[in-house]
Amino acid sequence: MKTIGLLGGMSWESTDLYYQQINQEVHKSLGGLNSAKIILNSVNFAEIEELQKVGNWEKAGNLLKKEALKLQLAGVDGIALCTNTMHICASQITNDLTVPFLHIADATAQMILEQDIQHIALLGTRFTMEQPFYREHLEKSGIQVAIPNDEDRTIIHDIIYNELCHGKIIETSRLKFIEIIQRLKDDGTKGIVLGCTEIGMLLPEQEILTMPLFDTTKAHVKQIVDFVLDLRRSI
Repeated sequence: MKTIGLLGGMSWESTDLYYQQINQEVHKSLGGLNSAKIILNSVNFAEIEELQKVGNWEKAGNLLKKEALKLQLAGVDGIALCTNTMHICASQITNDLTVPFLHIADATAQMILEQDIQHIALLGTRFTMEQPFYREHLEKSGIQVAIPNDEDRTIIHDIIYNELCHGKIIETSRLKFIEIIQRLKDDGTKGIVLGCTEIGMLLPEQEILTMPLFDTTKAHVKQIVDFVLDLRRSI
């Protein structure tokens, strides 16, 4: 079994899900007392969030690159960044890495294409929805990407930072997400990407309004487990 390095803490709530789900899936595959070989480097999200607010992505990327190199020096076989938004710095983070970097958007594209869907809407932080780094990654796989309107993007962003990152699951916020999804469905969207690793905490693992939901945490976990167990899956 390979050792995976998790670069987490953004937020720790979703990193906790990564740790649980990776171990659950490894145990499901191997049985017995098997669990995943993980080295976790969890950063202080407050430091990252301050850099996000002022748009200092270069400094944030340098910080995460430094932490990723610590994982590499610790002897991991590959590294996964346990967040969607900070993949905006992926090229900077991986610049000096010699071990594989498991990109969450690759895992998400794989999950979407397995269901033969080409038109999705991307929900996430305002950074993920509005900046091209994530959308372009999906579009390279032939997936058409839409985003909510400006008002809905604000609602989604605020719920993520003010509630989900603090572990708060509020029913009125869940209903707001469902209303937004309904509007996207009315506009012709065929599936919804939960492009923030915390959103899966709010929405259940089921189709909402007959819309397939693609939980990026689950997609990334599947990619990680395939890597550590050296499995190969095809679309």
